[in-house]
Amino acid sequence: MASVKPTPSPADAGPAAPPAETSLQELKVTGHMMSLPTGLFCFVNEANPTSARYHGMPGVRVSPPPSGGQNLEIVGFRPDGWLDARGDAALVRVHRGPAQVLVTIYQHPNQPGAAPKLQVRQLLSENDGPQAPVPVAAPAPQRMDFLAHIQGQGDVGARFGEWLGQRGGTSWVEGFAISAPEGVASSDITYQAVLGRGWLSPWVEAGEYCGSRGMALPLLGLRIRLTGQAAEQYDLTYSASFVGGATAGPVGNDETCEGDTLAPLEALQVTLTPRTRKATKAKR
Repeated sequence: MASVKPTPSPADAGPAAPPAETSLQELKVTGHMMSLPTGLFCFVNEANPTSARYHGMPGVRVSPPPSGGQNLEIVGFRPDGWLDARGDAALVRVHRGPAQVLVTIYQHPNQPGAAPKLQVRQLLSENDGPQAPVPVAAPAPQRMDFLAHIQGQGDVGARFGEWLGQRGGTSWVEGFAISAPEGVASSDITYQAVLGRGWLSPWVEAGEYCGSRGMALPLLGLRIRLTGQAAEQYDLTYSASFVGGATAGPVGNDETCEGDTLAPLEALQVTLTPRTRKATKAKR
């Protein structure tokens, strides 16, 4: 006759396996309230050489206070709102000052040189407001190789080799984006905006917007870099004109295109010339 083993009771099953341990690490967090007058400001978390080993720390967030932030407009170059220690920046417009801005700093307690180098630069004052919008009909081409957001006009597109913007006008460029040609990876075309003397925005890849929209912040120039397949297949030149009549360029790959007086950028021209197979082989 077959024997039947009794089912063990919970008491006989032995102790339950301990839950997986969760690792928590405390951060040093400090908050500051900053009072700003009417105008446009740029917050820059300067690069820290140890940030790569500490997940981008020290990190900074710029935000309105829990109440009273209706006179503020904050736009970051990153969509998640963080300013990590690799030179990230955010724009803050105060419509009616003085207004309070909350600056929160996150640090690793044991990180060497953990104190952030946060810079606040005033770009426009109360008296430097944007000019009245100028209604201009600018139909975009069906195929836009690059576009610019122009003061009073919005987003306007053009083909490589064409001028985009009004040369000799008074409306400045607030931001731009470049599309990668077919067969070229987005990461092979990167670009920056000139924000001040020796001060450029973070690099962005083709297809990404560089600058601001509706913040009345003029760009002061640009820099474009081809790498990988794009550098092998194309020659790059770009030129710019600025409010007041100054011009710059054409310049080549990975060069900064800006005016001597750092006047606002009003028009730009980007040219990608396909290389012949013979020229590509000679380059190698």
